[in-house]
Formats: sequence, structure tokens, C-alpha cells
Amino acid sequence: MATTTPTQKTAPARKQLTAKQKAWRSSVALKALMAVTGLIFVLFLLAHMYGNLMAFGGENTFNTYSSHLHTLGEPILPYDGFFWILRVVLLAALFGHVYSAIVITRRDVKARTGMKKRYQTNKGRRGVQRTYASFTLRWGGVVIFLYVIFHILNLTTGNIHPGGASPSPYDRLLNSMSVWWVVAVYTLAILAVGFHVRHGVWSGLTTLGANTSQVVRRRLNIIAYVVAGLITVGFLLVPWSIVAGVITR
Repeated sequence: MATTTPTQKTAPARKQLTAKQKAWRSSVALKALMAVTGLIFVLFLLAHMYGNLMAFGGENTFNTYSSHLHTLGEPILPYDGFFWILRVVLLAALFGHVYSAIVITRRDVKARTGMKKRYQTNKGRRGVQRTYASFTLRWGGVVIFLYVIFHILNLTTGNIHPGGASPSPYDRLLNSMSVWWVVAVYTLAILAVGFHVRHGVWSGLTTLGANTSQVVRRRLNIIAYVVAGLITVGFLLVPWSIVAGVITR
């Protein structure tokens, strides 16, 4: 009578594990991860933009809002508990987003080895279909990442303080945005965010299955432009209002 060795018994389990690993590492799964983490960042940007607009209410309103964030969720959460939860979520989303982008980019480059053009189409004059948002997506992501580091050191921790240091969030904002090169860098970074969000919202919703017809496709484009425009204008209103003297001490 034939017997089954331990190796033969465990073989199916190994095949099943390998299948799961391949599924999680597939381009489809990575694009879904990028879409979900990207939408998390869009929600954060909208909330952050709302907070920035508190500057139009004056110093007391802005500082009260900033202080309230530290105590949000008390007494269920400890002091700064909300911030730590937010940091963990955003760091996890950042890791997932960057990891997905790097792996997908490497696979894309490998798949295009020997090809002369990307996004070939008969609609474009040069035989290539590529939007400015798509063209700047990867380098825009690098620009945004570098600016976020500067932004945190500048307005959150206060390690970098062009225009003068201050314990007041409102004063730090006005001091920084009174320096021309800070406003210029901020503007370029927000424009990069706008392009990134425009393409990202459309691509993310499409990846998650929202793009089901030509009509829906047009609506998704409108949504992407509206969200990107809202975030871009909303973030630029405050620094340029400070430059114009609309927001003052």
C-alpha cells in the first residue's frame, strides 16, 4: 500500500501560501494599496486645508484650533493621543503608498525595456497620450515628500524658523509666510500637490472600480479636477493673503 510522506502532505499548503503571496504582491493589489492610501492622504489634505483657513479668523481663532487638536478625544484619549493616532495612520499610509509606487515603477520600467514610447495612441499628435499630471506624478511625489519634511520642521516642530521663532502657531505661520522664498517654495509644492491629487483621485477611483462607463469616466474627471482645485486654492489662500496683507497680526 502506498504511503504519503510528510513532504507530500505539506506540499498543497506551500502552494496555497505561495498563491497568497503572489496575490498580495501582484500589480493589481499594489495599485489598490496605492489607491486606498492615496485617498487617505486626500482626506487628510482636506481636513488640513480646513484648519489652515482658520487663520482668516485671526490669532485667537487659529491658536485655539491648534490647541484643540492636542486635546481632541479627551478624556477617552490622552493629551496628544489624536495626533499620535494620526501620525501612525499617515506613516503607515506613506509607507504603503511609496512602496507600491516604487515596485510598480520598477515593473513598469522592466516591462518597457526595448520600447520606444509609452501610452501610444492615435489621438495624440506625437502618438503618445500623457497628461501633465501623469508626467509629473512621480517627480511631483518626490517634491511633495521633501517639502513635507521642511513643512514639519518649520511650522510643526519649529526647528527651522525663517522670519523668526515663536511659541504661537499663528505667529510662526505669519513669520514664515512673510519670507518670499518660503512662499515661493510653498506655492510650488502645493501646485505639485494639485497635479498629484488630480491624477491620483481619478486613478485611485478607477483602480477601485468606479470607472464603469464613459459617462462615469467624465464624472470622475470632474471630481478629480474639483478636488484638486479645491485643495490647491484652499492651501494657497492663506500664504498669499498674508503676502497681500489680508491676514495680519
